[in-house]
Amino acid sequence: MDKAQVLDEFRAAGALLEGHFILSSGLRSPMYLQCARVLMDARRAGRLCAALADKLRAALGEGAIDLVVSPAMGGVVVGYEMGRQLGVPAIFVERVEGQFTLRRGFDIPEGARCLMVEDVVTTGLSSRECIDVIGALGGKPVAGAALVDRSNGKADIGVPLIPLIRLDVPSYPADALPPELAAVPAVKPGSRGLK
Repeated sequence: MDKAQVLDEFRAAGALLEGHFILSSGLRSPMYLQCARVLMDARRAGRLCAALADKLRAALGEGAIDLVVSPAMGGVVVGYEMGRQLGVPAIFVERVEGQFTLRRGFDIPEGARCLMVEDVVTTGLSSRECIDVIGALGGKPVAGAALVDRSNGKADIGVPLIPLIRLDVPSYPADALPPELAAVPAVKPGSRGLK
């Protein structure tokens, strides 16, 4: 699946938005990828994640992963589907008092080769936090994966990041907006909503 085909899937799902968006990092952007919309169709999620699983197998080799670990909330669905595609269990970390932790009876076996999976990577902060939990609990973080790396390869998550596609989407601090973006009202479309 090439970049144009992936973006067509996002457009068909109404998941590629243009305007003025406040990202979960606090940065502002003229484009937002609403992965929940693209993943709500299980067949579409299966197509996208099958293509990503093929890229992972080519990069890491068959059987290189024992466990998929994703940050909640955005990584839960894509992480589950990647676990299904790779034939391994999938679990997620979630924030408790601002820190990622495992709950719900999940554990990471000592030495388990773990793949961190996100929907979209922008700054890499939640990816790094998830990878830190994997290591702290005895897992071996092998790589990260995402449907979209919107940093276009600039985000450093501490392990190789293998995205389905890379995009060069600008993001700006709120006090350094270009005039055309500043002229558009800002919205926060993600799961955390406007505060």
